[in-house]
Amino acid sequence: MGNPKVESDEPLTPAGRLFLQPEMNQVINCIIGLKYAIDADSIRSEVSNSAMIKHPRFSSLMVKDRHGREHWRKTEVDVNRHFIVIDEPVVDVTGAATDDDEEAVNDYVADLTVSSPLSTDKPLWEIHLLKAHKCMVFRIHHALGDGISLMSLFLQSCRRADDPDQRPSIASVGTSSSSSDRRGGRKKLGRVLKAAWFTLVFVVEFVLRTLWVRDRRTAVSGGPGVELWPRKLATAKFRLDDLKAVKRAVVNATINDVVFGMISSGLSRYLDIRSPKALPDGLQITGVTMVNLRKQPGLQELSDMMKGNSGIRWGNKFGMFILPIYYHQSGSNPIQYLRRAKAMIDKKKQSLEAHFSYKIGDLAMSCLGPKVASWLNYRIVCNTTFTFSNVIGPREEMTLAGNPITYLRTTSSSLPHAITMHIVSYVGRADMQILVAKDIIPDPQILAKCFEDALLEMKEAAEVATQE
Repeated sequence: MGNPKVESDEPLTPAGRLFLQPEMNQVINCIIGLKYAIDADSIRSEVSNSAMIKHPRFSSLMVKDRHGREHWRKTEVDVNRHFIVIDEPVVDVTGAATDDDEEAVNDYVADLTVSSPLSTDKPLWEIHLLKAHKCMVFRIHHALGDGISLMSLFLQSCRRADDPDQRPSIASVGTSSSSSDRRGGRKKLGRVLKAAWFTLVFVVEFVLRTLWVRDRRTAVSGGPGVELWPRKLATAKFRLDDLKAVKRAVVNATINDVVFGMISSGLSRYLDIRSPKALPDGLQITGVTMVNLRKQPGLQELSDMMKGNSGIRWGNKFGMFILPIYYHQSGSNPIQYLRRAKAMIDKKKQSLEAHFSYKIGDLAMSCLGPKVASWLNYRIVCNTTFTFSNVIGPREEMTLAGNPITYLRTTSSSLPHAITMHIVSYVGRADMQILVAKDIIPDPQILAKCFEDALLEMKEAAEVATQE
């Protein structure tokens, strides 16, 4: 009788290796609000019987071979070691508890982002249950996958609130219409030439940002070493209907266009408050935003993502845009923020910048090693001002272990940026977690209010524009 088959270690992808480097060590912190008191045993049982435990990434240790190269090694998962149950309310630095659940949870997660790496003696995930605040914090190392992968996996453990026998539906996004393929040869040539030109311009900018070009210092600038500074976390809340109302004010605008216009307006408002000296109108403030590179955008069916030859496969499949926004003094036309954002994003979409950033990172990791690749990414972050990501969540109310989910939010480990922003939408709302270095931005609640007010002002202007 032969020996049982022993599974061999699986090497990490280049992107996975990058997220394990000290300068870019990233943990995703997903915050899940629950309607009723938390039953720890029910959630533990749900996780124990979920697809997550069977997933190769969530049931493997990260180990290194004799050459120092990282691999995944299958292991038995002891679910109890991955749960941290906190019965008492979260207290602040003075030892006092707050009556505000949102503030308490944000303070707890802010501390996790800068001072709590995941232990490598177990698979790289854990779940914190904050029972006094009816909240759970799901921590997953970025080496396991990106936001699209992880959200798609999380939905497998949830059920629809209106039909507990059904999982939340995932809206499919169709491929582009074939009508574009029937356009004349001259138009096709024009599109190719335009794409080549925009790609060249943006790739040169990308390289220069990596080497020495950096934003002018402002009251919200970070820099090397800032990733080690203490953090604060605040939440800006938006209605999807408001975002859609603004979108209709400009032909062919998208929700992402509206969000970037709102960020430009909100940062301008905050800089007006915090800048000791007047800033020049039109000052460029540059962000780094993540772009999903899968053939089918949006959330994916987990079974499709686990197919190795699938164009929507599991893992970290995203590139970067270097996306500038511009400071303008108060009194500017709110809709102009949207028009400028749309014009820039349209050019980015026509380029191959995101694909270039993904390929060059993959090439640098493979040919030059993780230290050089990590240094290149670190330089880009140090030379820009903020990070932004956006994940589209489910449109239907969900339950976890029979407990209705009231909100979904996410943030990640601290970076050299003084501002990191992550948006997740859920049941008609979009919540943006704003993680800041508190010695640079001591009042993130004011920054969150600036973003909320910016969207409402854009909505009022959009309503006026559509009536004219």
